[in-house]
Amino acid sequence: MLTVTCPVCGAQGDETDFHGGGQAHVRRPATHDPSNISDEEQRDYLFIRHNPKGLHFERWRCDRGCGKWFHAARDTVTMEFKAFYGITELPPEELMKQAKGPWAEYFAKAIKARAKA
Repeated sequence: MLTVTCPVCGAQGDETDFHGGGQAHVRRPATHDPSNISDEEQRDYLFIRHNPKGLHFERWRCDRGCGKWFHAARDTVTMEFKAFYGITELPPEELMKQAKGPWAEYFAKAIKARAKA
């Protein structure tokens, strides 16, 4: 059983008290006009997801308390949650540095952007 904690309202419970929403940090194409999006961009947005062994970043919804969406960092090998954080936030920096594969590239850009701000 997974124990989940909502970072918004503090509600805590097992995974049946929350709703998993798939991969976190999925970016929509820059335009909402489908005629200006390549087939590859549309395919990637709708269907292509990371499925790493190890650290993974997911979306969850608090069905037990506030009803808000939030992000969670979870190890897919041990099933242990490493962090919970708001939907508009990035994960803790130590987790971004541990990220591998496509996550590493995504968070490296985020760390650079944060440093410039």
